[in-house]
Amino acid sequence: MPTASKPKATKARAKAARKPAAKAKASRATARKTTQSKATKAKASRTRAAHQTQSAAHQAQNATRDTAQVVGDYAERAVLIPVGATLIARDRVVSSVSDTFSTYSSKSKTEAQLRRFERRGLTARKRLEREVRKTRVRVERELRQRRRRIETTVSDIEKRSETFAKNGSDLANRIPEIVEGAQERILSLV
Repeated sequence: MPTASKPKATKARAKAARKPAAKAKASRATARKTTQSKATKAKASRTRAAHQTQSAAHQAQNATRDTAQVVGDYAERAVLIPVGATLIARDRVVSSVSDTFSTYSSKSKTEAQLRRFERRGLTARKRLEREVRKTRVRVERELRQRRRRIETTVSDIEKRSETFAKNGSDLANRIPEIVEGAQERILSLV
């Protein structure tokens, strides 16, 4: 039996001896992991900082470029607007001169244009004459109507004045009779 217990004791000693070695190995692995973890975290932090710095630099470049672009656009517009307006005015003048030149480039075209002007002038004159005639007729009609009203009013006034004059002369002729009648009544009362 004593032999049987020896192997057990050896095993127990070996097991006890292995425990600190396993702990040491585990401790070393943990230390390595911690060291690697710290190194990884530090590297990640440096990488992140580098990327943030690059991003900020890119944003600053873009902002500067955008500002320069806006200023450039306004400066370009300030130059292009007057140039465009001048070119449009020039095109209109050239077009007008070209039209005039093409209208009067030959004798027949010039005569045709003069006939058009003459017809237009004739039409305008006739229109003006019609308007003048209409106005004259309207004014004459209004004057006739006013004259008739005035003549009617004067006629009525003359008739009334004749009636008053006749009544006045009849009354004047009757006054001596009325006076005599009034005297007789007064005397009869007295």
